[in-house]
Amino acid sequence: MVNIKKMDRKRCIECTEPIYGRSDKKFCNDSCRNAYNNKLNSTNYNILRDINNHLRRNRRILQELLGEEKMTKVKRHKLMKFGYSFQYHTHNLTTAKGHDYTFCYEYGFLEIEEDLFLIVKSKDKKEQPKEKNIAIEKNGEQEPH
Repeated sequence: MVNIKKMDRKRCIECTEPIYGRSDKKFCNDSCRNAYNNKLNSTNYNILRDINNHLRRNRRILQELLGEEKMTKVKRHKLMKFGYSFQYHTHNLTTAKGHDYTFCYEYGFLEIEEDLFLIVKSKDKKEQPKEKNIAIEKNGEQEPH
């Protein structure tokens, strides 16, 4: 009498069906592989996706408010009305004169007084805003740059 053991087959890590073919396979088919990786990626990248969505929205808002102008002044409530999220930005830039710009990609703003912002666009990622072109009003007086 010959004792033949039934081999335990590997099981798909997505659906637990038996796997046929190569011994190093993890999935029974492409659908299971895709489903498994999509689940894995959706949980791992939700935070990144949300942050990128906020950044893209902020960039679009600044772009639309600036239009074809080199710079424009906008009140905080207008930015917020369009859904701007102040906590999401790509970088900050401090100019030689000590002005702190907040950028969302190539579009940035400078708070020139409480709740009033100057929106600018940098032509190059490395280019700093040209301060000599910016007249900042503080307490009703223009500050030359």
